Amino acid sequence: MSLLNNFQEYIKQHYLFQSKDKLLLAVSGGVDSVVLCELCHLAGFDFAIAHCNFQLRGQESDRDEQFVRDVAAKYKVKIFVKQFDTTAEAAKNKTSIEETARNLRYKWFEEIRHSKFDIQNTYILTGHHANDNIETVLMNFFRGTGVKGLRGILPKVNKIIRPLLFAKRIEIEHYANENNLAFVTDSTNAQSDYTRNYFRNELIPSIQKVFPKVEENILQNIERFTDVEMLYNQAIDLYKSKLCEVKGNEVHIPVLKLGKVKPLHTIIYEIVKEYNFTAAQVNDIEKLITADSGRYVQSSSNRILKNRKWLIISPLQNEIASTIVIEESNTDVQCAIGNLQFKKSAKLTIHHSPLTIQLDASKITFPLLLRKWKQGDYFYPLGMRHKKKLSKFFIDSKLSITDKEKVWVLESNKKILWVIGLRIDDRYKITENTTAVLEISFMPI
Repeated sequence: MSLLNNFQEYIKQHYLFQSKDKLLLAVSGGVDSVVLCELCHLAGFDFAIAHCNFQLRGQESDRDEQFVRDVAAKYKVKIFVKQFDTTAEAAKNKTSIEETARNLRYKWFEEIRHSKFDIQNTYILTGHHANDNIETVLMNFFRGTGVKGLRGILPKVNKIIRPLLFAKRIEIEHYANENNLAFVTDSTNAQSDYTRNYFRNELIPSIQKVFPKVEENILQNIERFTDVEMLYNQAIDLYKSKLCEVKGNEVHIPVLKLGKVKPLHTIIYEIVKEYNFTAAQVNDIEKLITADSGRYVQSSSNRILKNRKWLIISPLQNEIASTIVIEESNTDVQCAIGNLQFKKSAKLTIHHSPLTIQLDASKITFPLLLRKWKQGDYFYPLGMRHKKKLSKFFIDSKLSITDKEKVWVLESNKKILWVIGLRIDDRYKITENTTAVLEISFMPI
């Protein structure tokens, strides 16, 4: 079959897009992107061209830009061109030139897709081919990216399409020469300063001296590892469903169950990586299984806390201005954990919810203060004549460490009226002598 037929078959086989869709082709002017343009043209697809001038090679970068403009004129298609100060961006973000160029490119492609086209039916096409995939897999292997990295570049990720992954570089170059397709060559491709160029120019040719069919073998392995990743993800999803209990914005994992799974290290990593924990932190997370309650490991956004028989993954809470003044005229007050509503009445109404309380209004002095509890706080729990520290009350109530962090109190004249949602103070309870009732309802977020 010809390259064109293989191209069309690959698109159908992987359900990449339909003939009615709009295509935005990333065209550098190199042989792969030029051949991509020709194949899309011959296949009758509706496409436009986007070209990035990264201004890294002086006049050569400007030469490439003009060449791509000529390619667009040849096919009579719309072209989008943008010049980037890539070196300055890399310095500002402290990233490599390669990574910076990649980020700038894809961000701009998405901006074009959203602003110029129907985003539902527009796809971004790149000229990545089989050799790019081989290089990517080898780089991922040495970086230690795991199973996911070994399946290489996917033909389709959201709206980004790589329809030439089936073809090796030599096939693409042969097609260009056979069909007299002009293209430009990036002079830096011959330099091994960049990581990918080193793999392309130095490492793979060296390996080929020992294993002549290394490229074919790696491409076959990519197919196998794609299947392996699918099975791997199915197994991980099964472990997650058995171990992880979602409770609000927290994930609770039973320690005894977790300690019995194998391979423990890998399963822990797959559970916690989406919460910004790194592979280097997994050993510390494993130690939490046998640690005392209160020990924790923290990422940039979450914390894993050992609480008795559980590991609890919870988001880090931003410190909030923790005191709200409530005047007697206030009827609805918002705080970080929910809403408080205040209502006065002359009679007692029976409520069965711990979220609605009634207090003797004559014993209450305004303004009230609504705040997070703190160490040293105490109150007289309903039914008790002696004071109790909140920290001891929480232990007796079997509150977890994360539950304790969410507790707020309502106080009057430096005395706690209510540990919200848990217990009122005995000194403010309704008695037979009560003539005015203050009813407070709490609606948690």
